[in-house]
Amino acid sequence: MKSFLITLCLIIVSAVLFAGFVFSYMFFSVSPKSGIVEIRVEQGEPFSTVVRKLRDQKVVSNERLFLLWARYSGLEKKIHWGLYRFELPLSPSEVLNRMVLGKGIFYRVTIPEGLTVKEIADLLGKMGIVREEQFLTAAHDPELLSFLGLQDKGIEGYLFPNTYSFIPETPPREIILKMAEQFRKSVEPLAGERKTDNGLTPHEIVILASIIEKETGVEAERPLVSAVFHNRLKLKMPLQSDPTVIYGIKDFNGNLTRKDLYASSPYNTYRIPALPPGPICNPGLSSLRAALHPASVPYLYFVSKNDGTHHFSDSLEAHSQAVKAYQPRNDTLPSRRKPATHD
Repeated sequence: MKSFLITLCLIIVSAVLFAGFVFSYMFFSVSPKSGIVEIRVEQGEPFSTVVRKLRDQKVVSNERLFLLWARYSGLEKKIHWGLYRFELPLSPSEVLNRMVLGKGIFYRVTIPEGLTVKEIADLLGKMGIVREEQFLTAAHDPELLSFLGLQDKGIEGYLFPNTYSFIPETPPREIILKMAEQFRKSVEPLAGERKTDNGLTPHEIVILASIIEKETGVEAERPLVSAVFHNRLKLKMPLQSDPTVIYGIKDFNGNLTRKDLYASSPYNTYRIPALPPGPICNPGLSSLRAALHPASVPYLYFVSKNDGTHHFSDSLEAHSQAVKAYQPRNDTLPSRRKPATHD
């Protein structure tokens, strides 16, 4: 019995001493290196791999003690992915605390409604999140498009405008998947709102929403613009939307001419009495909802009033009068929201 008690006491003392040693290491030791070190923690990466990176970069000196403390304190599965910049020397507890709190380097980027895939790539590239050309390559990757179920549609229109957080040099595939998933989550509830069949497929709704997005920045006008296009489609009239023509012009210089309106292009809705083959931008929720729910009005025309709003008409005669009032004759047309002036 006495020997058992002695053994037990030795075990307890050893445990206390070891716990004190680990505690001392975590809170009072410092990194064996000075300077600034960046460590990237990928989503789903095993904690042991992360700790190995910390050890290799001399952010922590003892891999096993660091692992042991994290596991027994329940913090092993609470670290956040991201890019971490450590100003060494630091205590191991501070290193772990930063990863648990997610104090890494993240760039918050707001993708405005109505940007094209190319414009999104340019924005992300300028912020240093991803290289523009790599993003565009990934956006056209057949394997990625197939995974998203967009192999016959393309990614344009399906990158949802929102505010995102990315670490520098995030893989472009990861960015696209995140934005496409946000599109799915945001648009899914709209499916239940669809009360009548307007004859358009889900993809055609996205196409129409992208045109509405480009035609007006006034939310209250979007159901009216939607009504104009829905009415024209029913009558098999050309949509005569300048933004679609512009989308089909390679290296557009900012000036839309009457010559452009007669050019042969699948996106020239002055020539084809149907929707273009794909979306012309990535629309927001308001435009998507408007495409699903056009206003119940007979309008077939609209013209810019040069103040950001539009005048709507239900006859060519009334529209022609509005054009005379709001749009001077010119061979160079405004680059956006210049509505149909002829049929």
